[in-house]
Amino acid sequence: MLEVQHLHQYYGGSHILRDVSLSVAPGQVTVLLGRNGVGKTTLLKSLMGLVAIKTGSIHFAGQPIHQATPYQRARAGIGYVPQGREIFARLTVEENLRMGLAYKSAATPIPPQLFELFPVLKDMLQRRGGDLSGGQQQQLAIARALAPGPRLLILDEPTEGIQPSIIKDIGRVIRTLAAHGLDGQPMGILLCEQYYDFAESLADHYLVMERGEIIARGLGGEMREKGVRGLVAI
Repeated sequence: MLEVQHLHQYYGGSHILRDVSLSVAPGQVTVLLGRNGVGKTTLLKSLMGLVAIKTGSIHFAGQPIHQATPYQRARAGIGYVPQGREIFARLTVEENLRMGLAYKSAATPIPPQLFELFPVLKDMLQRRGGDLSGGQQQQLAIARALAPGPRLLILDEPTEGIQPSIIKDIGRVIRTLAAHGLDGQPMGILLCEQYYDFAESLADHYLVMERGEIIARGLGGEMREKGVRGLVAI
């Protein structure tokens, strides 16, 4: 579904991403791990076209997208949940969800499956996003990214600042989406995460970044025996 080959990216004279290659398959959760400041968020922004790459290629569903705009990548079927959620605080929950449908017809309904995944949002449709708790805002951010029905979902630190009960709910949703998506079709998930236990519990595949490079990769079930926790411990 997603194929990234030999990505290099610079900020001024600083070499931020160094020969990064990865792939994400439908029905699979690929977790991206690493200490703060190693380039994880920059990589995700590069995949979405928010940060320009210097060299390398990005293919989605067999098509090159490394020169596409962010909105073209979204329309191609990539959903993105940024670090910090970035919901619209003054808009209602319903208006936030409709922002996820902005490029579709005005008559397009909000998918009812979103309220099956996040029941709390149905009861808060007319509340402003800024009045929600951090965990509720995170659920809203994920639901907004899911609203147009992406085939790939990219999540940047979805458990940051979230209470344990909501983390458990988000984990359940991620696993459900990988297996069934919103329409019964498997979805690819790329999860950037600092909370190691959460990442390990979901990982089909893992990647570890250090200084802009992928230094380790493998199957999720091998993370313990490979000592992955030690590679990302602060």
